[in-house]
Amino acid sequence: MNLPNSLSLLRIILVPIIIICLIQGQHINALVLFLIAGITDALDGFFARVLHQKSVLGAYLDPLADKALIASTFITLSVVGSIPAWLTVIVISRDFIILLGISVLTLLSIRFEVRPALVSKLTTAFQLLTVFLTMLFYSFPLHLDRGYLSVVYWLTAALTVASGLNYLVRGIGFINNASTRA
Repeated sequence: MNLPNSLSLLRIILVPIIIICLIQGQHINALVLFLIAGITDALDGFFARVLHQKSVLGAYLDPLADKALIASTFITLSVVGSIPAWLTVIVISRDFIILLGISVLTLLSIRFEVRPALVSKLTTAFQLLTVFLTMLFYSFPLHLDRGYLSVVYWLTAALTVASGLNYLVRGIGFINNASTRA
């Protein structure tokens, strides 16, 4: 177990603690732990590159930790009424569709490599920003208008849909390329 993998594992361990804090209304604690999780996300990639410790395990652990953090916080924030349910449905549906597509390609024995496009990286950034700003809003309610959060929610939704469509088009392309070779 190397340092980058340990950081990814720490992020996975933090997820249920963050969820418990959110359910119990401990918004500041959840926010601090979410920030720590975000820092571990940045550091695991940095250390993997700098220390030349990229690994097969890390290639699975890092995105798993990211998805666990994003999906869990969106679902919990939606259940407690802090994030609109429609946004959570969009975020979770995109990930489900991607997993379904990967499963189909695997079942069809179609070789593919999943490399996130720019829109997917922006989507992840906006999803994390959405969770962060929502937690910040509920941690320090300064009687601010939620209007700015609505803008972030709609931008996150638009990017999530665009990213999902991008993956869908790429998946269809993999299938089409495989059928022309056969």
